[in-house]
Amino acid sequence: MPTENLSPDDLTDFAELLATADTAPPEHGGPRRRSRRKQRGGRRRGGLIALLVVVVVLGAVGGYAGWALNASLPVPVASVHKPAVPVTSAAEVPLPSDGASAIRLSGADKYFAAAKTKLDLTSGTTKPLTIASITKVVTALVVLDARPLSDADDHGPMITWSKADHDLYDRYYVMGATIATMPIGSSMSEYDALATMLLPSACNYADALATWAYGSQWSFVAATRAWLADHGLKHTTIVEPTGLSHENRSTPADLIKIGKLAAANPVVAKIAGTASLVVPGAGMIRNTNDLLGTDGITGLKTGNLGYGSFCLLYTADVNVQSAGSVHVIGAVLGGGSRESIDGDVKATLDGIYSGFHMVPVAETDQRLGTYTTAWGSSARLVVSESASVFTWSDTPITVSMKTATPKDYTDGEVVGQLTWTAGPRTAKAKIAVDGDITPPDAWWRLTHPFELG
Repeated sequence: MPTENLSPDDLTDFAELLATADTAPPEHGGPRRRSRRKQRGGRRRGGLIALLVVVVVLGAVGGYAGWALNASLPVPVASVHKPAVPVTSAAEVPLPSDGASAIRLSGADKYFAAAKTKLDLTSGTTKPLTIASITKVVTALVVLDARPLSDADDHGPMITWSKADHDLYDRYYVMGATIATMPIGSSMSEYDALATMLLPSACNYADALATWAYGSQWSFVAATRAWLADHGLKHTTIVEPTGLSHENRSTPADLIKIGKLAAANPVVAKIAGTASLVVPGAGMIRNTNDLLGTDGITGLKTGNLGYGSFCLLYTADVNVQSAGSVHVIGAVLGGGSRESIDGDVKATLDGIYSGFHMVPVAETDQRLGTYTTAWGSSARLVVSESASVFTWSDTPITVSMKTATPKDYTDGEVVGQLTWTAGPRTAKAKIAVDGDITPPDAWWRLTHPFELG
């Protein structure tokens, strides 16, 4: 008879039945025989009781074992931490060591806004210095105020040069200035005249255009002063249109503003970005800016009145991976030579380009924590893939971490994600279990009842 399905009351009734079954009076025999029978009956009853005790104990043990071997296990304990984020350093944007300079960056505004590095960088003195032929950029803008062209394709009215205009050629030739031919009675468009003034830096064309637009040099200078005041250029002085006077002065900060105005003017920007041009009456003219077209430089104007007065007002578009084009306006004054200025500007632009960089933020299998169990099995929590974030200069990097409780605690199980943010860019990487959590053996289950669920 199976005992595992008997209740305690059933076992009691069964014991009593067995006990009474052996107490019926015998058919034959005397007292001794009855005594022997009585003794045998007692032994039987004792054996049955012992048997019952064993059955009960075995039943209890079997029930515990069944429970212990099938009870739920305690959840592994997680110890998790965010990965450390790298600290980025400021971009090294070298500026000229002599004279004075300034640069202004734009175009990747979301990158720049998140960084600590300033967008307006300056070096050297803040006092006004001679700007030489950069003056002609101001002359062009002031002339276009009086005689505007609708766009870069509008060549404007025709200008016929008089004998007085032609005489300017001889005047500036004697002064050793840059000049271009201007035959009496010849005509050219306003656009071509502006190009002849800006590209080869012809002083006779600057003088002639100023008079043509305003009637006299005095009126031109008065208009220029008003134009400078209207644009908040308090540290810029223009006394004549060519730049031959050392009294034409400005600061790098003011020149950045002038450069911005020139770059926004479609006529000046197009001319300044032209390497060479054939002009009726003047022939082939070439841009004096020998950096044009290299390192992303798109303009604007060179200047030179001898040693210590070399200068450059320039624009550049630095194409940066993932960030698009970075627009640069820069000014250098008081340079020792054209070569030194060119070298300094190239180094500046290289520094800007290098300031955009990929920053590694995580490596494959980088440890983020552990899962440990009461029975001694464990697994790691790791970054399952490497990650890098693209950023500018010293932009701070932040990291967020989301994890969930593993379902199976098996090797490779994805349980979360890391997200790094640097300015407008983000990088992501999955978080996974490294290793397997193995279940405990039967002995551990049987000997740790208080840790089972």
